[in-house]
Amino acid sequence: MEVTEAALRRMFVTVMPVLNERQRRVLAGAQARALGRGGIAAVARAAGMARSTVQKGVGEVDAEVDPASPVRGRGAGRKRLADTDAELLAHLDGLVEPDARGDPMCPLRWTSKSTGHLAEALGAMGHRVSSDTVGRELAAMGYSLQATAKQLEGSAHPDRNAQFVYLSGQVGDHLHDGQPVVSVDTKKKEVLGQRSNGGKEYQPKGKPERVDVHDFPDPELGKAIPYGVYDIGANEGFVVVGDDHDTAAFAVATIGSWWDMVGSRAYPQARRLLITADGGGSNGSRLRLWKVELAGLAARTGLDITVCHFPPGTSKWNKIEHRLFSAITSNWRGRPLTSHEVVVNLIGATTNNGGLKVQAHRDTGTYPLGTKITKAQIEALPMTRHKFHGDWNYTLRPARPIHNDGTTNV
Repeated sequence: MEVTEAALRRMFVTVMPVLNERQRRVLAGAQARALGRGGIAAVARAAGMARSTVQKGVGEVDAEVDPASPVRGRGAGRKRLADTDAELLAHLDGLVEPDARGDPMCPLRWTSKSTGHLAEALGAMGHRVSSDTVGRELAAMGYSLQATAKQLEGSAHPDRNAQFVYLSGQVGDHLHDGQPVVSVDTKKKEVLGQRSNGGKEYQPKGKPERVDVHDFPDPELGKAIPYGVYDIGANEGFVVVGDDHDTAAFAVATIGSWWDMVGSRAYPQARRLLITADGGGSNGSRLRLWKVELAGLAARTGLDITVCHFPPGTSKWNKIEHRLFSAITSNWRGRPLTSHEVVVNLIGATTNNGGLKVQAHRDTGTYPLGTKITKAQIEALPMTRHKFHGDWNYTLRPARPIHNDGTTNV
């Protein structure tokens, strides 16, 4: 039966899209060979291929080419733009190079360095390149998408390392003596409501938790202020969630609650308590109210309370950050913090593979701002400043120590 050119065209239109380059060529060659004289020209018109391509396909049919052999020979195909455009990679590197951020002549100084923006900037320089090609070239040059890394801590205090050694010695001494050692801090304040929370949580497919578009505070719900106490020796956390103000009074009240509910039972023979804390915030080393409140706690509990502060710029070294707070954040990822009760329950359910246990409680008390403490009040405290950096290391005792010469330690 004679095959018309129209029939050939319909066959090629149907079959060609599902074949690779060589398969198309071999099919055209086989069809041309079957048609005989004039077959190459007829197939070329019907398939929309060059006669030379069809001729090559005939040759491959005659030679019985192995179907598993490469589609193209070595060196075939379009050349990389980098091979034909000598300045492309140099200009691309100049746009992405981090030092270019401060270059006032850089086209992308104030624009995100997406592949689309990079392609546009390169186009303005005379390079015809797509965003996909930019992505491939960046990968070949060793670039990758990366988030910022929180590692720069600012200028280091000259006694930074010495303070770490001193603090470590205090911790070792207390633990060796069976005395409690706790790390304290305030976790990030959380705005309550049907708000977006970072991270992802398993939900039925196509049914994500619906949250508000905006994050404006709800005056009726308020905010949650979690203050934590982490027992370093026992690997246990204790968190109080307040709703008023993050003051020194709130911080010490939380430490007092931990002692009454946990510490006094876990350490019935305790005579001393060591607190490691940041140098700022509601437990700051220069905060007078913090010391006054701790003196009151020492008097109430009968404990010698020693505080060792981390040097400036090293708050992330505080163990409560990566042993307790990070676990809490992971536990409530992707869940809206709709109320104080939800926050308390999520914190209380926190655990990890290391055996962490956490207690959480609500504090509805009020802690007013602006409490004034005079220098005379500080001087009257039963406080002994350590010989090494007494501003960072000090001990508050239940009663003011009096020496034989009638003097006292301040």
